[in-house]
Amino acid sequence: MAGEVHYFRLHRRDWADRLDKLVAAGCTAVASYMPWLVHETASGTVDLTGATSEYRDLVGFLELAAERDLLVIARPGPFIMAELKNEGIPFRIYREHPAAIPLGWDGERGPTQTLDYLEPGYLAQAERWFAEIMPVLADRLVTRGGPVAAVQLDNEVGMLSWVTNTPELTDRTLHDLASWAIEHWGADDARQRYGADPREPEAWVAQWRAGGTRGGSEAQQLALHHDLGAHHRDRYARYLLRLREMAVQHGIHGVPFLVNLHGTSEGRGRTFPIGISQLSKAYAGMPQTTSGSDHYLGELTVENVPDLYVMNAFMAAVHDADQPLTSLEFESGTGNYVEDLSREASPEATDLKTRLCVAQGNRLISYYLFAGGHNPPLDEPVGDGNDRIAFTGERHGFAAPVDPEGRLSPTYPALRSVVRAVHGAEHLLADMDEEHDDIVLGYVQDHYLTEYTHPEAARRRELVHEVERYRGMGPRDILARALLLGGHSFGAVDLSAAPTSADSALDPAGPAVALATPPVLGRAVQERLAAFVQGGGRLLLHGVLPVLDDDGTPCTVLADTLGVAVTETVDGTVHHFPSVRATDWAGPQPEVRVGVLQRLRATGETDAQPLALDVADGSPVAFEVRTEGGGLAIVMACDYPCHLDFWRALVARLGVHRRLVAHGEAPGLVVTSTADATGQRLLHLVNVAQVPQKFTLDVNGMPLADGAALELPVRSGRMLPVGIRLDGGVLRWATAELDGAGDGSTLLLRRDNGPGSALLETGREVLVDDGSGAEVTEEENGCRLVTWPGGEDGARLRIRLRNGS
Repeated sequence: MAGEVHYFRLHRRDWADRLDKLVAAGCTAVASYMPWLVHETASGTVDLTGATSEYRDLVGFLELAAERDLLVIARPGPFIMAELKNEGIPFRIYREHPAAIPLGWDGERGPTQTLDYLEPGYLAQAERWFAEIMPVLADRLVTRGGPVAAVQLDNEVGMLSWVTNTPELTDRTLHDLASWAIEHWGADDARQRYGADPREPEAWVAQWRAGGTRGGSEAQQLALHHDLGAHHRDRYARYLLRLREMAVQHGIHGVPFLVNLHGTSEGRGRTFPIGISQLSKAYAGMPQTTSGSDHYLGELTVENVPDLYVMNAFMAAVHDADQPLTSLEFESGTGNYVEDLSREASPEATDLKTRLCVAQGNRLISYYLFAGGHNPPLDEPVGDGNDRIAFTGERHGFAAPVDPEGRLSPTYPALRSVVRAVHGAEHLLADMDEEHDDIVLGYVQDHYLTEYTHPEAARRRELVHEVERYRGMGPRDILARALLLGGHSFGAVDLSAAPTSADSALDPAGPAVALATPPVLGRAVQERLAAFVQGGGRLLLHGVLPVLDDDGTPCTVLADTLGVAVTETVDGTVHHFPSVRATDWAGPQPEVRVGVLQRLRATGETDAQPLALDVADGSPVAFEVRTEGGGLAIVMACDYPCHLDFWRALVARLGVHRRLVAHGEAPGLVVTSTADATGQRLLHLVNVAQVPQKFTLDVNGMPLADGAALELPVRSGRMLPVGIRLDGGVLRWATAELDGAGDGSTLLLRRDNGPGSALLETGREVLVDDGSGAEVTEEENGCRLVTWPGGEDGARLRIRLRNGS
């Protein structure tokens, strides 16, 4: 549990205060950017010891952190962002290396201060920066007794190009792309694919900068845009791997390298998988490297709780078993980022998001920004209005739990409380993984290859709109929301990954696959899913029937395998209200309005039974398909509303049942669990609703706490222990959170305002704290039931097992 503190935005005299507040909040690590822009002086030398300015004393800050036993997450760039000018790159780089400033569509420069990551001049300068800072970090690695526990490589690579729709189209990049195209397709096929010959540089450059809109066909336009994104993936991977090589050359060994993923927008995570798509080639399968989320979601609500859950699931889908989830920029403040009070997140938001990420297996959470500060002046004035290192003015980090002047904001107590909750169970969490129901959500990387569209590429723009409408979480986010709020916990599978002999993710005997389907689904993915169902697998498609390959050419491999075809697509308008009704399988169901439906027909190749009908003409809009190989597929070609009972029943038709079943809850309760190899378990309950929850919970068919009602206040969470081993017994369950590991025979619980109970299976005498009001009674099954009344919120209850009866 870490927090970001920017030493370069604080006077040296304030460092100890901010680090002490971090320690007081329960954090065990400090993260910080280490900006090239700040540490390079006007003369071009690099100061990392504070010889020229207190803001540059990185060494002193690292030593102060070590004195407080804080680990350090080092974030040395070269790019920093953090509202710094030039994203943390020195001004001189742009003056001395104009060839590194990329050109975009039609040869125009983009609106941001990004650079061509692979331009030789910039790369040489980046290596000079690493040659200065990496030895300082290497000397202080945890493997050498220092505090530095991890090193981030650059920051949010590719984000600036994506958000401005400005691909990198310099002559040098397009020459590289010509070689890439010849390698992938051959020269003649590349000419046919893009409408330009990669061996003719002038025509090649002109066609790509025009986005295929100057005389190319629609198919060439689509292929060009798709492959532009694919080539950028390769470039970003080459850049990050080169930075990794530089860091290793300068002494960084034995600690993780981290890659920060960007992508949330306007309080939602729908676009976050773009960052995974852009950067996963740089870390997937790469030893000692993992990715981290960077998210700004504001409040966690029924609207966006599936976003965060799916973000984590999709990240994990491209990780190996030894690549844990992390969060390198975990939003923890009030949300008042531009100091205009246009938004204000509740303190509970940090608590809820932390609990959900921990439940999904995050092993590092770094709260950003933990402490605000101020922006010192640049060494040399540039005449830009404030001549400071950043564009936020004198003060920075207005929304942080610790404000620029060191005062605690209302989010600080909530952060401290949830960190305590995590530490209370960390001895278990460290060896636990999330448990899932028998279903995974499909992640298709190329559904997020949508960063770039030439302004005049009408067909590309149309196709991107369709992909964005249906991908990931499903139309109107219904698929993911219905699964999560309907009580299912689920992982994800990267359907774009090439199958290997060891790949069991699409084993027909394995989990059912749920996939949100745009009209575009690459041929390789369609073939993989077709083989999966033909082999006996279970598949749920939600959206529209896929009929196009990635480059827009017709492809109906999956539809043909399922024996289903589209006769007509009907969109809702202000004057037309398409509506559907479920058939008898679902029991009495109302007619419901949908935003889109497809009228389907069975081709006779499979056994296809209608599950829902268009009320206008009786056409099927959903089929249950059984294949000769024993496979089962549900094709849901409409955005059926998020009626939780309907979706639970639909998923149950695939043979998927909930491990955890809450009875009596209101929408907004998320329930999942983590477990270790021995069966010790934590139940994670997160209530994002605006109403309190009172419910009973079944765990694998058995009632928890003998069926006693559990209560969660509005917007709160809890981690309940189940089956936890003690010296001399087992904690069968408790309705309170753990508050530490104890000493083996001691159980530490954290009380809240209401009454609580715990059941222990033990032959020993059970002792409780004097004055706690707790009582111990012997149950008929030889267990001891400990109960206690409501009391001081947060007080610790100690339960001991004494030797002897």
